Amino acid sequence: MMWQDLVFLAGSVLSIVFLAPTVRDVTANIPLGSSVPSMTIGAIYAVTYATMGMRFSALGSLGVATMWSLIVCYRSPGPRDGPANVFRFARSLARRAHGTVTGTPTDDDRVASGRSAD
Repeated sequence: MMWQDLVFLAGSVLSIVFLAPTVRDVTANIPLGSSVPSMTIGAIYAVTYATMGMRFSALGSLGVATMWSLIVCYRSPGPRDGPANVFRFARSLARRAHGTVTGTPTDDDRVASGRSAD
């Protein structure tokens, strides 16, 4: 076993400990723009560590990805809970990208600027 494997595991365990209060707090509202990328990065790190033979790091990163997944599903602002939030984020991201390319404002842009989304 490489010592680096234990260092990465320790970092992941700390992340899990620090994320646990957010998962438990029913009033927490973590934007999908923060939580979905963090969840994705954790999953990518887990796969990467696993392919390098760093089992402990992979398990730690999988734990971090799981915590962020719970935050995505249950602590994001919005009308619904669950895995559908990932798809809601992806659709919103696609709409914003389309609006940027075509120069048309999205509903999110109208709300952010204080105008009605009518």
